[in-house]
Amino acid sequence: MSFGYSRRGFIGTGIGAFAAPAIVRDNQERNRISRADLIYTKPVVRGEEGMPLGNGRMGTLVWTTPSQIRFQINRVDVYANNSYSNSFFERNNDYCGGCAHVEIEFSEPVFAGPDFRQHLSIYEGKMTIACRGAKAELTAWPHQDVIAMQVSASRATVVRAKLRMLRHASQYFGKQLETFATEHMAAVETRSHMALSQIEARGDRIVLTQEFREDEYYNKSAVAVGLAGAKAEIADETEISLTASAPDRPLTILIASAASFDKQTNVADLAVRQLDDAASKGYPAVAAETSEWWHDFWSRGALELHSDDGVADFVEQNYNYFLYVMASSSRGKFPPKFNGMIWNTGGDLRTWGAQHWFANTSCYYEALFSTGRLELLDPFFGMYCGMREACSVAARQQWGSRGMYIPETTYFDGLEKLPDDIAAEMRELYLMRKPWADRSAGFRKFSETKHPHSSRWNWIASGQYKKGRWTTQERGSGPYGNVSHIFGSTAKIAYLYWRRYEFTLDREWLRARAYPMLRGAFEFYRNHPNVQKGADGKYHIRYANSNESVWGARDTDEDLSAMWGSGAALLRASEILDLDSDLRPAWKEFVTNLAPLPLSTDSDALKPDDYNGPRVFTRGRKPAVKAGRGVLPDPNSLPMWFFDLCNLESHDADRLSVANATFDAYFRRGISADTPVSVLSKLAIAAATLGRPDAIRNLVPNQIRALSPERNTAYKDGVVLANRMTLREGPQALDAQRLGRAAEALHLALLQSAPPEPGGEPVIRLFAACPKEWNVRFTLLARGGFLVTAAIENGDIHSVQLLSQTGAPCQLRNPWPGAAVEIVRADGRAERRNDPLLIFQTAKDERIVLRRV
Repeated sequence: MSFGYSRRGFIGTGIGAFAAPAIVRDNQERNRISRADLIYTKPVVRGEEGMPLGNGRMGTLVWTTPSQIRFQINRVDVYANNSYSNSFFERNNDYCGGCAHVEIEFSEPVFAGPDFRQHLSIYEGKMTIACRGAKAELTAWPHQDVIAMQVSASRATVVRAKLRMLRHASQYFGKQLETFATEHMAAVETRSHMALSQIEARGDRIVLTQEFREDEYYNKSAVAVGLAGAKAEIADETEISLTASAPDRPLTILIASAASFDKQTNVADLAVRQLDDAASKGYPAVAAETSEWWHDFWSRGALELHSDDGVADFVEQNYNYFLYVMASSSRGKFPPKFNGMIWNTGGDLRTWGAQHWFANTSCYYEALFSTGRLELLDPFFGMYCGMREACSVAARQQWGSRGMYIPETTYFDGLEKLPDDIAAEMRELYLMRKPWADRSAGFRKFSETKHPHSSRWNWIASGQYKKGRWTTQERGSGPYGNVSHIFGSTAKIAYLYWRRYEFTLDREWLRARAYPMLRGAFEFYRNHPNVQKGADGKYHIRYANSNESVWGARDTDEDLSAMWGSGAALLRASEILDLDSDLRPAWKEFVTNLAPLPLSTDSDALKPDDYNGPRVFTRGRKPAVKAGRGVLPDPNSLPMWFFDLCNLESHDADRLSVANATFDAYFRRGISADTPVSVLSKLAIAAATLGRPDAIRNLVPNQIRALSPERNTAYKDGVVLANRMTLREGPQALDAQRLGRAAEALHLALLQSAPPEPGGEPVIRLFAACPKEWNVRFTLLARGGFLVTAAIENGDIHSVQLLSQTGAPCQLRNPWPGAAVEIVRADGRAERRNDPLLIFQTAKDERIVLRRV
C-alpha cells in the first residue's frame, strides 16, 4: 500500500505544504477518521459490548435484542454518596453514574436476521442500526444533554419507548415516609442512605427522577423521554412507556437528562426543557449540529499512521477511537470514572465503586495534552480543584503537615473533615508514633463504617457480618494498605496543572489554578513530620508507600521524584508570577538537598539479597514494612518519567544510563510481538521517552491488544470486547485505560517537548522513537504552545511546520542531524542554520516552515 501524498494526503490544520482544497481535505479527513468506526454485522450478546454514544456529560452503550434497542443512561455528575458516607462500607457496593434504563421496543423481532448492521461513525458522531426493513439513526447532541434518534419501521409495527428505574425495591423503613411517599415511587434504604426513584407522565413526555440523600448530602437526576403523539402508560411503580404506531415517515424519539447537587433545582423540568429544545429544532437539525461539532473536533489535530504489515494502521485506528471515547465522556462537571466511565449497562453494579484512583484516571488524561483538545482535561482539573480545601484540611488533620494531601483513592469531593479527637489519634497512628495495637475504642468504632477503598482506611482488607454485626478484617500491617501511605499522587496531579501551563503559557491558569496546586503539593512534603534532614545533610522520607506494592519504606523513589519535580516546577512558577519570593530560598535548599534516587548498588536498597544484576533504580531503601515483589528490576521503578526528571534532553547522562539499564533489565528476554503489556503499564511510555523505536514497534500495539487477561473473572469471551474496551477492573467496569496509555506513548514516540529538567525550557524533538517502517503524518501540540505538523516516509522526514500559538521562543532539535536547515517565515523571509539545537524567536500566531537544505 503506497503512503504517497496522492494516496494519503495530510489532514489536520491545513497549513503549509500539506494544505489541500477544503473539499478534498474534508473527504480525506472523513476517510482517515472513519477507519476507526465500529461495525457490527450481528447483535452483541452482552450489553457491555454495546457501542458508546455520548455528548461528554451523558452517555450510554447501545445494544440490541431481536425486538429492542437498549440503553442505560449514565451521567458524570451523578453520585449516590460522598466522602462523609457511613452507609457503604462494603467493597464494590457504592455506586455512581447510572440514571435510568431505556428500551425502544418493537412489536416484532426487527433486529433478527442476516442483514443486521450496527455502525458507529465516529467522524459524524452518529450511529445507525438496520435490519429487516427497520432502521434507527442516533446521535448525542453536544450542545444540550439529549440523545436523539429517528426510527423507521413497517406500517404495522408498534414502537414503544420504555423508561425503567435502576432500583426495584419499594420499601422504606424510616420515620419520614410521609415526606417521600407518592404514587409510582421506589425507595431503597442502605443504612442511613436513601435512594428514591419516581416516574411520571407529562402528555407525550415521560420522566424518571432519582434522588440520593444521606445526612447533609444530596444529589438528584432526571431522565425524560419524548415521542410526539405517543400515549403514556405506567406498567408498574418502576416502569413507564410511550407507545406509537410507525407512520410513513420516521418517528423521532428524544432522551434528555439532567442532574444537580442543589435541592432547589428541579431537574425534571430541566430535562424536559432540553428535550423540548431538541424537539423544536427537529432531528435533522440536531444531527447536523452534532456532525458539525465532531467535524470541528477532528479538524483540530491529526495523526495518520501506516506500515506494510498493518500494525501502524491498527494503532492509528485505536488512537482515533480513544479520542472519540474521551470526547464522548469528558466534557462535564467531573471526569468519567475509570471503571465504567459513562458506559455501564448493569444498573448500579460498578466494580471498585464510586471513588477515583489517580493511577487509573491518569491513563485517560496524561495522553490528552498533545492532542490539542485541552478542554477534555477540564473535568479532571475541575474535580481536583473542587476538593482542594478538603484536601488541605486533610493534610493537617491526618498527617500534621501543611499544604494539601490528595490521596491516591478518594471520593469526588475529597476527604471528610474528621472529629478533632479522631484526627489527633490518626496522626499518631499513621505517622508510626503510636503502636497500632493501642488504638482507642473510639477510633476502632469510628473506622467500622468507613470504605476500605479509601486511602485513609485502606488498612481494612474486608469485612463480614458476625451475629448481625459488621466486623472488619485488617491487612495485618498496622495502618498500611496498598494506597494508605501513597503521597506522590498529590504531586503528580499538581504537575499536570503545571504541564497545562507549559502547553498554553496561560499566566492566569498558572496563577489561579496551577500555582496553588504546586504550592500545596510541595508544602505538604516540606512540612511532613516524617520528612527530615539526616546526618548526611540530605532530606529523607520514612514510612511511605511506593505505588501499591511497597509499604512503609524509606526514601521511596516515588516520593523523592515527587518532591524534586513539584519543587522545581514551583520555583519556576514562583519566578514567573513573582510570588513567594521570601520562600524561594527555603524551597531551593530543600530541593537541592534531597536524598538521591535509590539504586541497586546502595547497601540499603530494597532488593533481593542475592541480586547481582546491573545498576538499576529500586523502589526505596530499607527498612520497609513490605518490600514489593522482592525482585529487580521492578516495572514500576522508573518514577522520574512523571516529572521530566529523565528524558533524551536530560543533562545528567548517568541518570539516563541507569534508566536505560533498568528498562533493558526488565526485558531480559527481549521484546517481541508476543511481549505482553498490562493495561496500566507505562513501559511503552518509558520506551518512547528513552527513544527506543524497536521497543515501540511492539509495546504500543501489544498494549492495545491486551494479549492476556489480568483478572480472569473479568473476562468471559476474550480480553478486548467488540467495542474495543476491556473489563480489566471487573464486571461492569468497562474501560479504555490501555488506549490512553498507548496514545501517550505514541505521542512521545513522534513528538517530544520535554525540558532537560522540571521547570526548564522545553525542547521539541521529532520522531525520537518512531519505528523505521512506520510512515507517519501528524499535527500535535508541543509545550510552548506550538502546533507541530510533520511527516516521515520511509525514514525521511519531510518539511516541518510550526504554528506558534503563544509567540514563545522555540527550541527544536535539528530533525536532519548534520544538515543545514532553512527556517522560512510566513512573509517569505528565510534563515539558514545548521545547529544541532535550533533556537529562534516566534510571534503569536506565526506560521513557520523548516526544511532541509
